Amino acid sequence: MIALATLLLLAASTSVDLVDDLYQIPAAEWKYVEVNLRQRPATIAANFEVRSGSDQVRLALMTRNDLDRMRGNLPYGVLAITPASSHGAFAFRVRETGDYVLVVDNRAAKAKASEVHLFVALDFADSAGSGITQLNPRRQVTVILLSFAFFFAVVTYSARRLLRGLRQPSR
Repeated sequence: MIALATLLLLAASTSVDLVDDLYQIPAAEWKYVEVNLRQRPATIAANFEVRSGSDQVRLALMTRNDLDRMRGNLPYGVLAITPASSHGAFAFRVRETGDYVLVVDNRAAKAKASEVHLFVALDFADSAGSGITQLNPRRQVTVILLSFAFFFAVVTYSARRLLRGLRQPSR
């Protein structure tokens, strides 16, 4: 029985390993990994470690639109970023579905290519409490009315039984 419960808990895992690979990043270049969250939001946990080459690599999470702006040398935004280093990590809770990218940036190193081990995991659990949903107002009213109806039905039934017991003489 305990083995079955453990198996069910493992099967219900909310975490998915997306990337666990080595990337060759040329000097003064960057590469990206797509993270498509089409069905529901998730926490994106990413870390990297430079195996060889420059120690000025950084990792940035941005939307696909911001990547297109970055390609065109236009101002762009990032959702999360690590400092330039030989290793780094972040975890960011994406609150909206959409297309995101992780950019491994080696532009600070003008002469050294880098071999970078990148690990990315998605966690769909709602640990931050951000996925709290609310019923629409019509359903809220329906739930409240059904709750009151059930409550009053139980109270009425109980009161009738009590009154019937009080009215009948004891034997």
